[in-house]
Amino acid sequence: MPVPAPMTPSAIVSVLRAAGCVFAEDEAGLILATARTPEEAAGMVDRRAAGLPLEQVLGWARFHGLRIAVEPGVFVPRRRTEFLAGQALATAPDAGVVVDLCCGSGALGAALAHALPGAEVHAADIDPAAVRCARRNLAPFGGRAHQGDLYDALPPGLRGRVALLTANVPYVPTAEVPLLPAEARDHEPLIALDGGADGLDVLRRVAAGASEWLAPGGRLLTETSERQAPAAVRALADAGLTTRLAVDEDLYAHVVIGVRPAPEGEGAAR
Repeated sequence: MPVPAPMTPSAIVSVLRAAGCVFAEDEAGLILATARTPEEAAGMVDRRAAGLPLEQVLGWARFHGLRIAVEPGVFVPRRRTEFLAGQALATAPDAGVVVDLCCGSGALGAALAHALPGAEVHAADIDPAAVRCARRNLAPFGGRAHQGDLYDALPPGLRGRVALLTANVPYVPTAEVPLLPAEARDHEPLIALDGGADGLDVLRRVAAGASEWLAPGGRLLTETSERQAPAAVRALADAGLTTRLAVDEDLYAHVVIGVRPAPEGEGAAR
């Protein structure tokens, strides 16, 4: 049933709490701060109560200090992926050429572009809705988003020049997709969630092509789960990268970092 407008903050909290929103007070505050009219607020409350992810209701998500535009049907950036962004900047603080594969909304690419002024930043995704969203988020920083399947989407001139390559690949095993929370399962694209039988199909493809696109000394960083981490590390190592695992226990975040070895006497990629 549609929520009547206007509504008091306490009434909004009651509706959201009844719908199962654990952080109803916080969500009510965000809705009221975002909505331009009481009618718009009522519509947002109605959509949230119906199960739409909060970020898609608001039209934005907070990520690494930025407000990232999020459209319906586009993967919502997760807070744990901020650890991937932080590790990317820590391992390649002077990267001059950056690529973000499986970019979704472009949150990761935008965060890197914001933190690396002057860098050439490219993002890519196979989903046209994601690419449209990513272009909005990258535009303020001069970044570009391309549509296509992984490396096929990239300008050929980037081959062998990439200093920093991030890939927040889909890594949910196919059989576990039905077990995801309804917000993800029902409102985010399957292609952004399903990583194949063991969840590592896309990661292996990214790893296999990385050395062709990375500059000598270039870094690849990808997110995975605790259970999958050993196999993810092996996948990057099998692709010829020097590999290590970074973990943030608080965020329950696991990032595999692979470096393309540089010839002796040659400096790190920029």
